[in-house]
Amino acid sequence: MSVVHRLTAGWLVDHLSFINQCGYEICDSFAYPGGVTLNTSVTSTGDCHATSTFAANSSSRDGPIPGPADVIETEGKTAKTRYVFREEFFDVSKPHIAAAPEEQLGQGCPEVSLTEIKANSNREEHQEGTKSGVGDSVASARKKRKRKCVFNQGELDALEYHSKVRKLIWEGTLHLVQEGLKSGFLHCSTAELNCRKNVLPGHIGCGLAELCEMAKQLPAVNESDHQAVHVLDDETSIPEQDLLSCVTENSSNCAKIVVLMGQKYLVPPKSSFLLSDVSHLHKKKYDVIVIDPPWENKSVKRSNRYGHLSSWQIKQIPVPALAAPNCLIVTWVTNRQKHLRFVKDELYPHWSVKTLAEWHWVKITRAGEFVFPLDSLHKKPYEVLVLGRVQGDVNEALRKSEDVLSVPEHKLIVSIPCNLHSHKPPLTAVLAEFIKPGVECLELFARNLQPGWTSWGNEVLKFQHIDYFTLLQNE
Repeated sequence: MSVVHRLTAGWLVDHLSFINQCGYEICDSFAYPGGVTLNTSVTSTGDCHATSTFAANSSSRDGPIPGPADVIETEGKTAKTRYVFREEFFDVSKPHIAAAPEEQLGQGCPEVSLTEIKANSNREEHQEGTKSGVGDSVASARKKRKRKCVFNQGELDALEYHSKVRKLIWEGTLHLVQEGLKSGFLHCSTAELNCRKNVLPGHIGCGLAELCEMAKQLPAVNESDHQAVHVLDDETSIPEQDLLSCVTENSSNCAKIVVLMGQKYLVPPKSSFLLSDVSHLHKKKYDVIVIDPPWENKSVKRSNRYGHLSSWQIKQIPVPALAAPNCLIVTWVTNRQKHLRFVKDELYPHWSVKTLAEWHWVKITRAGEFVFPLDSLHKKPYEVLVLGRVQGDVNEALRKSEDVLSVPEHKLIVSIPCNLHSHKPPLTAVLAEFIKPGVECLELFARNLQPGWTSWGNEVLKFQHIDYFTLLQNE
């Protein structure tokens, strides 16, 4: 299970285990008539030594596409080709910025005033400034010193919000971390975690976003000729025209490999994705919609990591057309209060969505420490999720009211974050407590796939690239 521990405060989640439990096993359709479900669970214990067999296997980079020839007969049993996500992407053993001893999670939650939080933030900024070395000019140093004493309105709003939620986050995280340490999922000592040197690959995959831009130049598809869903078969190569014009679905119980512009991507079983205009989703209604918008901010503009959308553009996303009655809407929000207010005061009302709750995703190391000090002004160790429910036609909503489960006002999702930028933790297991089984789920601006969900985005296959996985051989 991806949920390692469940307490009143929330959940301790194993993101890596969830990915591997999706079932990245390539099956020979002749060997498994009728699509028999295979046991592909991989349990992550968080222990390098327990899972060192993953790293011992050769990389799948430049390897041939698995097919029937890769299925090996041993002692009358058929071996399957299986992939697991590379464990080093979750090898976060030390905080990015260490907290002072008196601010450590295990020391208890001190009562800290807004003034003290500002002072702590100033001290941290000073410490960061001293790391830059003697090469800084005197003028630059003076500018930094002057900046330490001044907070703009956005920072003041963020500090005020943080002062309201910090106790809930501290105490809830502490209880979940304690359970993780007791069970052995987390480890107090970081010494045993440094069992190998992390070598993270550089840029992986082709330009999916650029491909989507190219698709806008393709001739329009006649509605009568338009295929609503392209179902994956044993063929691994898909013409770009087919992939960009409709939803692609893997309805089997085994993973599939697709080749797009010469790059290989793994598609988990029972999953669908759309690498095209969102209008192709309108013919279907969804009971859960998760949204991770590419928020506009200075950091994104400087890094040029991905395109961003303005608030006005985000409001144009056709959520009302995609949402079933009483649809649960979950939106990831950065720690800018401007964005949080926009979601609650403008975006949700515009979509006829009633705000129900604010949850927090808390990022920890494998030793159970915050990845950033909780009171850091530089970066917070948490992100916000705003949950709401669509308020549609009254009569239709009443007919479905018996299917609506109440959503608690505040919960924590605590996990070791992925080293890959914007690889969010799975919400499937935690949302399962608040939705009925078998509902239709959609993720907008997704960068990866998961069973039981339809995923949409111009980089929807980004983290499905085969180089993010390690090839195993099941005996």
